[in-house]
Amino acid sequence: MLQNGLIDVFVRSHMDDALLSAAYRDASPDTRAVSRGYVEGYNRYLRDHASKLPAECNGQPWVRPMTEAEYLRLQELTMIQLGVGLFADAIVGASPPAEGEPDTITPTAAEATAALAPFHLREPLLGSNGWAFGSEVTANGRGVLLGNPHFPWSGVNRFWEMHLTIPGKLDVMGAAIGHSPVVQIGFNHDVTWTHTVSTGLRFTLFELTLVAGDPHSYVVDGQPVPMTPQRVTYEVTDAQGAVQTREHTVWQTRFGPVVEVPQAGLGWTRSHAYALKDANTANLRAMDIWLGFNRDRTVAQMRETLAKLGVPWVNTMAADRDGHVMYADVSVVPDVDAAQLQRCAPSKAAAALLQAASLAVLDGSRSDCDWHRDPQSPVPGLTPIERMPVAIRSDWVQNSNDSFWVSNPAIDWPAFSPLVGGIDEPQSLRTRSGLYEIQQRVAGTDGIAPHAKVGIAEVQAMLFSNRNHAAHVVLDDLLPVCREAATEAGRAGCAVLAAWDRRNNLDSRGEHLFREWWRAAERIEGVWRRPFDPADPVNTPAGLDTGKPAVRAAVLKALDDAVATVRAAGFALDAPLGEVQTYALPGGTVGLHGGPEFEGVLNKVETADRGPLAAGGYQIDFGSSYIQTVTFDDRGPVAEAIMVYGQSSRPDSPLSFDQLPLYTGKRWMRLPFHAEDIARERVGEVLRLAIE
Repeated sequence: MLQNGLIDVFVRSHMDDALLSAAYRDASPDTRAVSRGYVEGYNRYLRDHASKLPAECNGQPWVRPMTEAEYLRLQELTMIQLGVGLFADAIVGASPPAEGEPDTITPTAAEATAALAPFHLREPLLGSNGWAFGSEVTANGRGVLLGNPHFPWSGVNRFWEMHLTIPGKLDVMGAAIGHSPVVQIGFNHDVTWTHTVSTGLRFTLFELTLVAGDPHSYVVDGQPVPMTPQRVTYEVTDAQGAVQTREHTVWQTRFGPVVEVPQAGLGWTRSHAYALKDANTANLRAMDIWLGFNRDRTVAQMRETLAKLGVPWVNTMAADRDGHVMYADVSVVPDVDAAQLQRCAPSKAAAALLQAASLAVLDGSRSDCDWHRDPQSPVPGLTPIERMPVAIRSDWVQNSNDSFWVSNPAIDWPAFSPLVGGIDEPQSLRTRSGLYEIQQRVAGTDGIAPHAKVGIAEVQAMLFSNRNHAAHVVLDDLLPVCREAATEAGRAGCAVLAAWDRRNNLDSRGEHLFREWWRAAERIEGVWRRPFDPADPVNTPAGLDTGKPAVRAAVLKALDDAVATVRAAGFALDAPLGEVQTYALPGGTVGLHGGPEFEGVLNKVETADRGPLAAGGYQIDFGSSYIQTVTFDDRGPVAEAIMVYGQSSRPDSPLSFDQLPLYTGKRWMRLPFHAEDIARERVGEVLRLAIE
């Protein structure tokens, strides 16, 4: 099936306009009002600019006024993108077993994990850093916040900046992804907040026991239940430009659509099938949450706003003008606790997927294995805020996409459901880098400033120091070994790495060589000299166990291979990073600082395919996007920010990547929040629209 056809089938099978309309009626009047305003504004723009659209849009039949139902579908796509949306291929591709087809495929744990890797369940493609500092550690005694989402530089998850003002009712500034009418990451007069993708699970699979001889029916509490065939029609254009109508069947159950990933052991056989239930389906509560944030005045109020359970798949870090900070993973999570996971375990292989790939599978043959419906929860089937991690403090909190566990190592968390997130688990190098930077700054030992206090200048310096945490924990063990390398390549590479400043700045020479070496070296079995210790998650694992001959040999081979990769790509081993890592603009390429996830660089930038160095270098199109640093003074918020790719997605616009020089130069723009600041900074004439 053509890719566009697959997307059409999935979207048409998933979207339930009646369900979305019912959820919309439950939204607050203000949420419905801003949603109508978005639709009307979009349609007004089309009317006013019909002849000025980009060439690829002009006159196309799919460019037409938006309906309210289509707007709700846009919101739905945002909600489900880290749930059922991940499994679009597996849903469209699910089909009953053919005659003679083997009844089951039993992969090894490693094979199942590899088969599920493309779904990014354990390492989502989207990520972020979020830090909030309270009165105990800030220079002004007020809250200080860093928001640093790592998102694509194009497409539906691209941020745009906005300032929304309704006199006496609303005054909020920040950014949101393209089809949100409210600020999703930002600040108002009294509070500031940001989000990071959380480790909470948004869905579960249910293992269906099929009726003997009927692969289209399954058993619940001993009774047969027929699947529902959902026939979806869609159109494709053939090579001659003719439109053809096709049909495809998606199979639905009481839990949700049937999915099939045979290589992970999740096949549709004569005895079993698997269905997916997504907690974010028809979640239109998110708009109420963000609109609440837009108007809240304290982090305590923000906690009450979060209790409505609408935040789809992110943590929240927040700070207020009185110096309180909050970490909360109060996101949409199915209400399934550890006891239920054990009581409702499916087949042994399916149950093992939770540990191997963060995929929870429950026994679908028993109705009591469905999600718990706690009367305390405002949304039946979702985990209430009382059983989610929330901390309000006056020192600091952080998150870089690991679980709540070390949001601040001083917090002694109670037990939560495994679906919320894990404890006693290794942290990513980026999380460890953030914890290292914060602890050094609070202690006054990071060299950024002589005092042990935090302001937005210190936060900016911490983020853009571009310290490579992987190098911080392994390079001192590599250099003594590689200086004695038997090969020319090993010795040449070693000399470059010894001279490298261990940062990912534009002028850092040899960083790309380290990147290619570490890409292989981190996967060497037994590579760590100090293994992970749950009692010291910030500093372990660390070091290279080069005392083992096999590790020593593998480390040196990885260096030889890295040298070969760099030379084959046409770069000098000691080339500055700004020549190797770039973004292509119409006027030429621009060098970029920062680095990828696996090196533990806080200022994350990556290529979409995360592949090795090739001719042309690392062509960045993902990572740091809207970056905000916010504190407060007597007037209100003091905010400096960078929208790395600029405000416009049109390549021919002067606002496309116009802020990239700020980013490359590590310069920040003061955001004009107050009326007099806006008047002073205004560019161009004010556009006034009247209601027709």
